[in-house]
Amino acid sequence: MARHSGTKIEPDDPRYEPLRRGFNSRWLAARPDYIRLPRTGEEVRHALREAVHEPAPPHRSRITVRSGGHCYEDFVCSPDVRVIIDMSLMDGVYADGAMDAVCMEAGATIGQLYKKLYQATGKALPGGSCATVGLGGHVAGGGFGLLSRQYGLTVDYLYAVEVAVVDEAGGVELVTATRDDADPDLRDLWWAHTGGGGGNFGIVTRMWFRDLPQAPKSVLLATGGWKWAEVDEDRFRRIVGNFGAFFDRHRGGPDDEYADLFAILLLTHASRPEIGLIAQIDADVPHARDLIVDFEREINRDVGRELHPLTEVLGEHAAFAIGEAFGEQVGLITGESRIRRLPALPWTVISRVMGAPKPNDKCGKYKSAYMRRPLPAEQVSALWKGLTEDRETPREAVVQIDSYGSAVNRLRPEETAMAQRDSIMKLQHQIYWPQDQDGADHLRWIRTLYRSMYPGGAPVPDDTTDGCYINYPDLDLSDPAWNTSGVPWSTLYYGGNYPRLQRAKRRWDPRNVFRHGQSIEL
Repeated sequence: MARHSGTKIEPDDPRYEPLRRGFNSRWLAARPDYIRLPRTGEEVRHALREAVHEPAPPHRSRITVRSGGHCYEDFVCSPDVRVIIDMSLMDGVYADGAMDAVCMEAGATIGQLYKKLYQATGKALPGGSCATVGLGGHVAGGGFGLLSRQYGLTVDYLYAVEVAVVDEAGGVELVTATRDDADPDLRDLWWAHTGGGGGNFGIVTRMWFRDLPQAPKSVLLATGGWKWAEVDEDRFRRIVGNFGAFFDRHRGGPDDEYADLFAILLLTHASRPEIGLIAQIDADVPHARDLIVDFEREINRDVGRELHPLTEVLGEHAAFAIGEAFGEQVGLITGESRIRRLPALPWTVISRVMGAPKPNDKCGKYKSAYMRRPLPAEQVSALWKGLTEDRETPREAVVQIDSYGSAVNRLRPEETAMAQRDSIMKLQHQIYWPQDQDGADHLRWIRTLYRSMYPGGAPVPDDTTDGCYINYPDLDLSDPAWNTSGVPWSTLYYGGNYPRLQRAKRRWDPRNVFRHGQSIEL
């Protein structure tokens, strides 16, 4: 039986120690009985059937799934985990003529995807910027990235999904669900994987995508920053306000010349050297260079300070602080003359300048918020206070503001499980600390900042905010000590789509085999 279930890694195997760990070193307590590494869907099915029928103590009974290992909370690695099924050996990306689609296996990482997909088809999937994130979780959570304002979310192209599921009697089967399936239960299973989050319904083995966009021939990628020593509160308000106002004006549409421009504002803690700004646009967009020149001018309007080269890692965007590592291939936003000389960056080297992950000896805490309009004054005040608190204490923290909207908002909230389809920005609040350091003060800092920005400790859906991103899970949203808004975590992530997700859960995981701290409830 074992030969049909993939490689079995037990505690005495030298591979066990690195494989039991994920991206976030906060979660090192997992000591599973074993880790399974399947290579095919059939091996996944056999491995899952074995795990389901093995005896397990109640306090240590969870079976969890990992593709890239980037889950921010302890959904995969915790003391109650008995078996981890690791999908990393299933990393194929290929054209499937029978399905008339491109097939991507769940263990392929974003970095592998961009290379394999482009070389095989010339196409692109508008996914994220961290090369080591696995597709199984990224897509199921509604992944987005630097091409999303131009092309939408990953799930907007998902045609079919293959999932290993467990029925009421404990039987395990591989099921393929498509978006146009005649069976409403199968359509629900497909739909649940268009933003319902990973580890909820079964084990995703393969995904098929149709109508993928052609990859850009080249892009313009510009980076720069403001020195914190030169930024007072008024300048800070100008930067944040200009960024929000720009994307409020340019929400996308057929007549919006900025519909394809994506940008990131990296608001670091004031103990760091600088605030960062990143902008990317397809070089074939008409007047692309003019657009980035004007974008810089708009974001820096009335700030009264020039942008400087980025000199350090900002959040998870290590590769953007590269100085001369790529010579003239990556540009600095310092004014019109510099951008006019900025060479277009071939799409084939994009993976070299994607955001690199933190080393996994760092612990981290993450929070998120969707914005339907620019940050109101009281949120900017809370940001300023939190980011400038105790400047003398080094704090590796950043509030990252990603541009959103445009092609992302072409679909209605109910068309996919991604409910947030009218936002203009997405925020990710991040903080990191060494593994050997007590994280209590860092957790206090990010929780205090978040609660001061969002009354009740959550960005409740209203005219300004629209909940949170399931791929940035935050267990504080389930804790009444931190979320006093009266709005449950399920509404914050899924809005009005949660009842349908529960219906899919009841049908496809009736035994609640796939569960974690914020899994879909039966």
